[in-house]
Amino acid sequence: MRAISISLVIAGHFFEERGWIGFWSGYANTGVRIFFVISGYLITTLLLREHEKTSTINLREFYVRRAYRILPAAFAFMVPVLILYRHDLRWYQAAAAVLYLVNFDPSRPWFIGHLWSLAVEEQFYLLWPSVLKRWFRYRRAILLCVVAVAPIYSMACYALKVHNGGYGTFPAVADNLAVGCLLAMFAPRSPRIRRLPAFCMLLGLVMIPQFSAETPARTLLALLVLWPALHLCIAGVLLHVIQNPYRVLNLGSVMFLGRISYSLYLWQQLFFLSPQPRPVWLALPLAMVFACVSYYVVEQPMLRLRDGTKRDLRIRYVLATSAGD
Repeated sequence: MRAISISLVIAGHFFEERGWIGFWSGYANTGVRIFFVISGYLITTLLLREHEKTSTINLREFYVRRAYRILPAAFAFMVPVLILYRHDLRWYQAAAAVLYLVNFDPSRPWFIGHLWSLAVEEQFYLLWPSVLKRWFRYRRAILLCVVAVAPIYSMACYALKVHNGGYGTFPAVADNLAVGCLLAMFAPRSPRIRRLPAFCMLLGLVMIPQFSAETPARTLLALLVLWPALHLCIAGVLLHVIQNPYRVLNLGSVMFLGRISYSLYLWQQLFFLSPQPRPVWLALPLAMVFACVSYYVVEQPMLRLRDGTKRDLRIRYVLATSAGD
């Protein structure tokens, strides 16, 4: 599913850059929405498993794990890019990128524009584990409130003439993540989704992004009906492929693309959405090369370091406990 998400992002950016606004125009954003549902599902699943085993959530360990996973590759992208484009950058834009606040900066330049979604993810990582730990009993009610309130927030932003209706700011997309969180809670007890309903949801996933919200009435329809329906379709398709692992989604090439999807998302912006369009025969290989270097040189060593540090801490804890006994 990550492979599908990053493919949609790249295809959407490729066609948008060349002014081909037709069929593919909304799919880059759809790819990001799929990422958000997957993120909500995976993070909540991990937190629920930990709570089931320990009756609590270790926030420090969670944040350390996320830091090892997210920050090294992100800064390996940001540092050279911010230096390379320093003349096209204001200090507060650079600060917003480093502090993961790009989604609240509508003036962000193109070469860090895609970091808005990573900022949303980081804000989600910061807030949700703490909320879940503190109000675990009310977790479902909290998420349902988020799903209900986010469209209202977006409506208020449109009414106040906020840029793009505030889309990208955390409250505007929190419902997208919340649907993934709810999926993690209900998936273990959900009935198996058959192929026909799954196909209908896949059709919704394909058709809804084609809707153009060009008038106030159409914008209201999108905010209150279509985008929530899209998130439910994504969640339904995700649950279906979890329950029915399709061979095509588990091919080595597809799984590899999913593994490098984070690094590929970081670097694709420079090659697929630049002011000087590059031919696809050059853009795609370059993006893949930078993504692979990031994955193998930065991501993987940091994850091995994280896992090694975690094992050392466990050994020390066992030895200390044994010595105490």
